[in-house]
Amino acid sequence: MPTPATRPPCVTLADARKSDAAALTRAEVEAILDVDVRTVTRGIESGEIPCLRLGRRRLVPREPFIALMSGDTTIH
Repeated sequence: MPTPATRPPCVTLADARKSDAAALTRAEVEAILDVDVRTVTRGIESGEIPCLRLGRRRLVPREPFIALMSGDTTIH
């Protein structure tokens, strides 16, 4: 069982919609989708989940991710 320090933040899609943040972390996307972080990483690598690459960091742009989860294909 993960320790509190390694547990992803408890984030929901509703929280992401209300957020002012430009991007989500892999841990936040993991919590929203309720999947393992490795699944999120594979989705990013395959292009299924939009991603910004900043050095070694991988961030998921909030607006395109919300559009993806809402089935909106107009924002990419």
